[in-house]
Amino acid sequence: MASRGYEAARIMEAGNLKGGGGGLGKEVHHGHGRTAHNMSSSSLRKKSDLSLVSKVRCSPLRALLANLQEIFLGTKLFVLFPAVPLAIVANYYHFGRAWLFALSLLGLTPLAERVSFLTEQIAFYTGPTVGGLLNATCGNATELIIALFALHQGKIEVVKCSLVGSVLSNLLLVLGSSLFLGGLANLHKEQLYDRKQADVNTGLLLLGALCHILLLMFRYAVNTGEQVVDAAPTLALSRACSMIMLLAYVAYLFFQLKTHRQLFESQEEDGDDDDDVVSEDEPVIGFASALLWLVGMTAVIALLSEYVVGTIEAASDSWGISVSFISIILLPIVGNAAEHAGAIIFAFKNKLDITLGVSLGSATQISMFVVPLSVIVAWIMGIKMDLDLKLLETSSLIMAILVIAFTLQDGTSHYLKGLVPLLCYLAIGACFFVFDSQTGEYNSFYPLFLLHNLASLHQKMHVDSDLNGITDQNNGIDAGGLTTTAAVTKAY
Repeated sequence: MASRGYEAARIMEAGNLKGGGGGLGKEVHHGHGRTAHNMSSSSLRKKSDLSLVSKVRCSPLRALLANLQEIFLGTKLFVLFPAVPLAIVANYYHFGRAWLFALSLLGLTPLAERVSFLTEQIAFYTGPTVGGLLNATCGNATELIIALFALHQGKIEVVKCSLVGSVLSNLLLVLGSSLFLGGLANLHKEQLYDRKQADVNTGLLLLGALCHILLLMFRYAVNTGEQVVDAAPTLALSRACSMIMLLAYVAYLFFQLKTHRQLFESQEEDGDDDDDVVSEDEPVIGFASALLWLVGMTAVIALLSEYVVGTIEAASDSWGISVSFISIILLPIVGNAAEHAGAIIFAFKNKLDITLGVSLGSATQISMFVVPLSVIVAWIMGIKMDLDLKLLETSSLIMAILVIAFTLQDGTSHYLKGLVPLLCYLAIGACFFVFDSQTGEYNSFYPLFLLHNLASLHQKMHVDSDLNGITDQNNGIDAGGLTTTAAVTKAY
């Protein structure tokens, strides 16, 4: 009964779209090539049961309810949507700033997945080229918006750390966990993937890493330490490198969307996959509706991003962890949880091309588009932001790219190839948990430091005990001497 109602509602929706209701008369482009990012996000979508909606007699109300149900209940992450109004209420009633930070992060997770869904819906009407450009712009909208708000508030280090953390998260955590879990799930199967896409992305990532290395070496060539005497040459070099990186990203888009599109088009899922997963060949909402929802979702993401940026220091003080750790580890994990989960799901299904397309594509987009764009936008805003990521961040980024480049060099995969990047990410996370790169201070809350403090305290107690024993002996000698002197005096 539910499936018949669902199909009837789908036919009703298709009739509305063809009739121009919400579609603005735009032609639907069938068979468009779906990218790995779209396929990954679709793994988290589910069929909305429209059997009740189809019984509504009023046509405009029926279309509105179907639209709302598709937007808010068409994802497996719908349970996180209440975090959005809760974050707004927490800000209005001045709840704890750490609670506002946590609720805003949770609210960003389903919104990021819905933005991907809406861009794919728009691509049905605009064609694969425009849809690909839209996906290239909005694919990491959360990171870009957070970076812009942090720039507006002058938190340049938060911008740098969050963007570096996004690249590290995509390369080591997402790809590592996907290859590891996918290898365990397909232990007795041969896991193959196409190296061509991986070679293109790793080449661009190495180009971005080179720009960061040049800034680091330039600073150490001009100065003797971390303190920069004159920032003008560093800023000029950063802006020049940012333009080169953006030029390379434009060439990458032309390569991806025009000349070598077949390398980046993902194969559709097999028919024996989970029935609850949506494999869409038709749009489910109209063009105007998708565009309006995309604008609205972006506005809500901007609002929550402002909350995140404004409360990150309060969350750091409340939780006892550094701002660097929150920016590099927590923000990327929660902000990209939707596509991360999708990449792992496809790795379980032994579809590694989609997994590589998600992780490497997102890392390339952050490194070659969002990072240089942030530098250019900061230049326009009159803010002095450069590409110098400091020694620890730059070294972590370079080593992550090299580890992935060596991991993907032969076109085959097994669980050990995923375990190594995953352990690298844990080591980097532990490093940033211990050391705050922004202040140069150590975090006194980590377990090893506590053990070290306990050992030092125990040793100090032994020393104090020995000193007290020596003092008691001296006091006894002094007391004995005084007693003898008093007795002699009395006898005399």
